[in-house]
Amino acid sequence: MSADGLAGLDERRRSWALDAARHISADRLRELITGLVDIPSPTGDEGPLATHIAGTLRATGCHAAVQPLDDRQANAWARLTGDGTGPDLMLYAPIDTLTVGEESEDVPWIGPELREDMRPAATVYGDLVTGLGASNPKGHAACVMMAVEAISRAGVPLTGDLVAAFGAGGMPTNARPVGTRHNTGQGAGCSFLLEQGVWTDYAVIAKPGWTVSWDEVGLVWFEVTVGGTHTYAGSRHRLPYDNAIARAGEVAAYLEKWFEEYAERHTSGTVAPQGIVSSIRGGWPRMAAVTPAVCTLMVDLRISPDITPMRAKREFMDALAALRAASPGLDVRAEMVLAIPGTRTPRGSWIHRSATAAWEALEGREHEVIAGNSGATDANILRGRGIPTVRIGMPKVAEAPFEIDFARGMNTVSLRDMERLTRHLIRTAVDTVTRTRAEVAEAEEGAVA
Repeated sequence: MSADGLAGLDERRRSWALDAARHISADRLRELITGLVDIPSPTGDEGPLATHIAGTLRATGCHAAVQPLDDRQANAWARLTGDGTGPDLMLYAPIDTLTVGEESEDVPWIGPELREDMRPAATVYGDLVTGLGASNPKGHAACVMMAVEAISRAGVPLTGDLVAAFGAGGMPTNARPVGTRHNTGQGAGCSFLLEQGVWTDYAVIAKPGWTVSWDEVGLVWFEVTVGGTHTYAGSRHRLPYDNAIARAGEVAAYLEKWFEEYAERHTSGTVAPQGIVSSIRGGWPRMAAVTPAVCTLMVDLRISPDITPMRAKREFMDALAALRAASPGLDVRAEMVLAIPGTRTPRGSWIHRSATAAWEALEGREHEVIAGNSGATDANILRGRGIPTVRIGMPKVAEAPFEIDFARGMNTVSLRDMERLTRHLIRTAVDTVTRTRAEVAEAEEGAVA
C-alpha cells in the first residue's frame, strides 16, 4: 500500500482527498456500522433503517431524504451539490439483509438455530464487528456514509453532485410471507430511486470483493413442474404409481450436473455464471399417506452479459427436453418467472479508469482482476438504465476467533477493511466530482482512441 493511497492525483485533488481522509476514524466507522446492524432491515422492511441513515447524513451537512416505496419499505439518499460544471457521481449500497434475524422465518433453513451473528445486534471483537449483515450489505453502506460525511466535513469544492444512495430490496428475493408487495427485492428500491429522478452520470456500488469489477452476471429464475400420480400409500401395489417427488429428485440431480456444463460454456470476462436448485414444494405435510400429482422446483440460473434471458431460457428448455427424451414417461416442464440481464461497463469508461487508479494507488501495484464471479447486485439495475457503474468492496474476513462460513462471511466486517474501502471511495469521488464534464469526456475519448 502506498503512503497515502493518492498517487496519480494532482496536488489540488491530493490535498482535498487528504483533508477528507482526516475525518475517517475507526471509532466513527464502528459507530456507523453498529448503528446500521442494530436496526433490523429484512427485505421489505427497510423503512426504519432508511430513516436512520438519512438522519445521520443530514446531521453532517448533507441534504438527505427518505424515499418510501410503501408504508414499510424505503430508500435513503443524500446529496452534496456541486457548481454544475462537472459530472454527477453516485456512491450506492443496498441496505436489506438476506435473512430476517427471527426464528419464525429463518429456522430451520439457515440451520438449527440463530447464532449470534445471524441476529440484528452488533457485537465487537476488537477490529471485527459481527451481526446480521455486518459486512454485506451494511458494512459497505457504512463506508459510503463515512466517505460522503468526510467529503462534506472537509468542504471539498465540488463541480458535480456527489450522491449517496441506499437502496431497499437489493437482495435476490421476492416478498416474504408477511409482505404486501410481490416485488420487494430484485433491485426494486434501486429501480424506484432512478424512476424518481435520483440519477447521476456515473456510479460506484459498494459490494463485496476487493477488486474493481466492470461486468456482472444477471439471473433468470424458473419454476420447474414435475408431474406424477396422486395416489394412496395403501394402494401403491394395486394402482399405477409414479411419485412426483421421486421424479423431482431425478430432475434436480440431472440439473445439478447440467449446471456445471452450462457454467463452463458461458465463463467469460470476470464471470462464471452458476445455477442451483433452490427449493422444492409438493404434497401435504399434514397428510403423509398420499402422493401429490405435481412437485415444483425453483431454479436460479445466472447469465453472463453476453447472453440474453431468452437465450438462457431456450438453453434451459433444451436441457429439459433432453432429459425427457432420455427418461420415457417423465412429465417435466418449466416457466421462466424472473429475468434480470447481466451487464457490462466499458473498461474505457471514466469511472472504471478512476476506480482502478484508486485501487492501484492504495495497493501500490497493478490492479488485480478477480475472475470466476457469479454474484449479482443492483449494479445491473444501474447499468441497465444507462449509468456506467463499477463495483468495489471488501474481501471476506479471513482471520477471526470463529469459523468463517457463508453466513459469518456476510455477518462479519473488519474495521481496517472498512477504512481502506472508504479511502478508495473518497479518492474516486474526489477524482470525479471535482472535474469538468468536458475534461472527463476528453479522457474517455482518449481511452477509446
